[in-house]
Amino acid sequence: MFRISCLEFGIFKKGGNFLNALARIAIALIFILIGYFYGLRYGFILYGLSAGLVLGIISVLIEARLKRISFGSMLGGLLGLGTGLIFSNLLLVPLRYVLTEEGRALSHFILNAVFGYGGLLIGLDRGRNLTVPAIMRSFKGQELEEDIKILDTSVIIDGRIADVIEARFLEGTFIIPQFILQELQYIADSPDPMRRTKGRRGLDILHRVQKMSNIKVRIIEEDFPKIKEVDAKLIALARLMSGKIITNDFNLNKVAQLQGVSVLNINELANVLKPVVLPGEVLNLFIVKEGKEYNQGVAYLDDGTMVVIENARKLIGRNAEVVVTSVLQTTAGRMIFAKLKEDE
Repeated sequence: MFRISCLEFGIFKKGGNFLNALARIAIALIFILIGYFYGLRYGFILYGLSAGLVLGIISVLIEARLKRISFGSMLGGLLGLGTGLIFSNLLLVPLRYVLTEEGRALSHFILNAVFGYGGLLIGLDRGRNLTVPAIMRSFKGQELEEDIKILDTSVIIDGRIADVIEARFLEGTFIIPQFILQELQYIADSPDPMRRTKGRRGLDILHRVQKMSNIKVRIIEEDFPKIKEVDAKLIALARLMSGKIITNDFNLNKVAQLQGVSVLNINELANVLKPVVLPGEVLNLFIVKEGKEYNQGVAYLDDGTMVVIENARKLIGRNAEVVVTSVLQTTAGRMIFAKLKEDE
């Protein structure tokens, strides 16, 4: 059993660093000595040695795992550990007057262990997304920005976001991550003419948005090397900056909401802003084509909403007055059903 543990720590691992093994042993011995002197001072040497041995083993375990922990987690862990130790010592202040010397020593050890370890775990968890650029921004005061919105690739290529911003319906700070720019450049360099056109359109939209005076646009270098998917990076960035994602991607919308990230969906905005059509209203429409069912005709409103008209196949290519019978709202949009006014 001891042999397996030592192999895990790299002490007997083939090709392992002998100096690192000695350093780990020295750390464990230091904790044992501290425990011995602590126990000698308060009269429980055996307990002191045992506590020192346990803490030494834990310290070696933690050191062996530190290579897998990010810088943000390490910093968060240190802050959490420090906060926990301060809080535990504050709790000890009133206990000094009601406990014996042995009780104070035992309480000191237990409270420091519980609150210190608890603070360490909380700090490691909360500091996962903390990176050096984020820390530098916080020192510069840039993290204090409010109303942060992060643009997705799909909404940039779509282009309607520029019109919405220009109409002053959206304000605040707009964030364009470097990985989104790289994706746009990759699309713009695609050998497929359609994709290449979309990529270049997206870059043109970004240039247009940058020139608008009513908003602030920032391009940031923030990245998440351990995350491969662009959508997952956007969600992680939004959580880190407490911002909202602007997109028209239905799947990204759902995943982000499941993870507690606010999303502004341009498609949902467009559906909400479509003119209200009520049953019984008379419309004058140009019938474009036949419908799926027998003798149906299809027309479209100015905003692109499909209108299915009964008995209108004979009027394809002509204008006709129709009466709205019902309106159907679906996840894909809105569909209107009507009949010819002359059939009433």
